[in-house]
Amino acid sequence: MLLEKDIQEVLFTQEELEKRVRELAAQITADYQGKEIILISVLRGSFIFMADLCRSIDLDCTVDFMAVSSYGGGTSSTGQVQITKDLSGDISGKHVIVVEDILDSGNTLSYLLKLLEQRKPASIRLCTLLDKPERRTKPVEVSYSGFTIPDAFVVGYGLDYAEHYRGLPYIGILKPEVYS
Repeated sequence: MLLEKDIQEVLFTQEELEKRVRELAAQITADYQGKEIILISVLRGSFIFMADLCRSIDLDCTVDFMAVSSYGGGTSSTGQVQITKDLSGDISGKHVIVVEDILDSGNTLSYLLKLLEQRKPASIRLCTLLDKPERRTKPVEVSYSGFTIPDAFVVGYGLDYAEHYRGLPYIGILKPEVYS
């Protein structure tokens, strides 16, 4: 694949991602027995992760999508959160799991979780594929975390740089010369 020349190092292979998604799905399945859940994907980066997670959860679950931005066109959060696509349905009284690709500064997710909490769900939890704790500036409680990663710019498995690299089947560190 042409884009692979831009990858400095593969952090997680396709097999490692598949295994971890199945483990997270098993945890969610156990925690929500007898309950219907709604998975909310934070677009665009989490769509592949959420699709795989949804297929692996052994419960009736529905899905919805939000698009939220705090990055503009850059590689780090601006701190200004903007909702660019809101939910299609009502979440009041429902068990919500927000599915995110990466938890970085916490600015976007902190804002989003407070916003969703105001809509009176029965419960709300966060499931993130990647957690980058060294970059955290706002506290965010994570119920389901796939992997803790170093402070590096990662792409693949839905994560992008300038809308490229989403289709890579693994997660890799992008070479700094690509984005600097």
